[in-house]
Amino acid sequence: MARKDTVNALIRRGVSAKVSEAIANANFKIGDLKKTPFELICRYVSEEDAQDLLNKIGAKKIHMDLKSAPKTKEPKAEKEDKKPKVRRTDIKIPKKVKDLNAQEKKVAELLGKKGYSLPRRLIEELAMNQDRLGLKAKDLEKVIDRVVEQYDLHTIDANESIGIVSAQSIGEPGTQMTMRTFHYAGVAEISVTLGLPRLIEIVDARRIPSTPMMTVYLNSSKKSDPAYAKAIASSLEETIMLDIAEVKTDIDNMKLVIEPDRKKLADKGLSLDSIILALKKERKIKAVIEKEGDKITVKPEVASYRKLQQVFEAVRDSRIKGIEGIKKAVIKKQDDEFVIFTEGSNLARMLENENVDYTRTKTNSIIEIFQVLGIEAARKSIIDEASNTLDEQGLTVDRRHIMLVADMMTNDGDVKAIGRHGISGRKSSVLARAAFEITSTHLLKAGIIGEIDSLDGVAENIIVGQPVTVGTGAVNLVYSPSILKKKRD
Repeated sequence: MARKDTVNALIRRGVSAKVSEAIANANFKIGDLKKTPFELICRYVSEEDAQDLLNKIGAKKIHMDLKSAPKTKEPKAEKEDKKPKVRRTDIKIPKKVKDLNAQEKKVAELLGKKGYSLPRRLIEELAMNQDRLGLKAKDLEKVIDRVVEQYDLHTIDANESIGIVSAQSIGEPGTQMTMRTFHYAGVAEISVTLGLPRLIEIVDARRIPSTPMMTVYLNSSKKSDPAYAKAIASSLEETIMLDIAEVKTDIDNMKLVIEPDRKKLADKGLSLDSIILALKKERKIKAVIEKEGDKITVKPEVASYRKLQQVFEAVRDSRIKGIEGIKKAVIKKQDDEFVIFTEGSNLARMLENENVDYTRTKTNSIIEIFQVLGIEAARKSIIDEASNTLDEQGLTVDRRHIMLVADMMTNDGDVKAIGRHGISGRKSSVLARAAFEITSTHLLKAGIIGEIDSLDGVAENIIVGQPVTVGTGAVNLVYSPSILKKKRD
């Protein structure tokens, strides 16, 4: 935003667009230019342009002088360079991309000889299919030529209005979505929101989905054992006191009596001692907890009706076992292993469990993924969730269009919504913001503070009735008879 504002401010003062871009790319602001030595400005533009620039902004020429010149970022960097730098050898930079194998290197070398360039995924696919089909070198060259030809056909033209095309690509099929918005996630007990409501959740970057769920894979050689999977699922489910016992109030003796259900304790793998241990960990429960036969008594430290009621509420809702937020866990067999589907989500706590395969376990909560795994994982989650939602409805949308939406939502390191509280509300153009929502508010505010619209985007140019600077509107046709005449002569 700051770079664009600098360019617009310089152009308004009569500076050429080329010089304005060069100055903005060097991270200069107008206030900085008035204090920057002339020689430093000349590193980015010619002396003539630098002098013209200073005249236009009403600044005096300052020459480089170590005694009198103001401190700038670059001279400071030069001083720091003179200091001996100590390189740390204990820092290991992790590899985010695995090395090419022998077969993939051969494909990459063959592409280099032909002067071609393909994405890594296509190189891996070519190498894999060569092994699978047993292609010879000559046949592989023919396949590569054909792949490159098809790849070039699918590249995007310069100045293509990709934003509009992507919006239409996703928006038009979205209107054809059926009303079947709830789907059972392979199991009858857990339902997940799909269809248009789910797509709206994704692009609105909702903090909590309407039906949060997780798909949990087991990290053990026993993942094909149903008894083991059942035990892990039982340990993941959040169990509160009311699920396994009845809590009664004994007003005469000023205490609570907990009567556990033996069958439910056996199903959950709990005992009286484990319940007492869980209650003692609860900070809200300030009481004396004792075991009396098959029951547990809880007596507040201060004998009063108010304290008894507070302890009762704390005991009743206390978590005895499991992960907070996981209301239900259901097992389903997929291929040769058992997978656990959960109603509710808690990714951070789930990944701490040593029985869970953290490389495959996932949640449908995009904000939770962002908070635990970072912005790149959130971007991937937006792409996958939107693609799966559209595929489930039988709608085909180019994945690159969904990728563009995900990039816009995550490009500044935070997950933003598409609406007025996110991307649309942050646009620099007044007319573009007004065209989306709350028109009068945007226009009134812009008029009060004196905002200027440079008409760089699509919506604002359409509003004022002039060509948009995309596609054919991004080029100008110039006719020069004098040049044609010279060529003829």
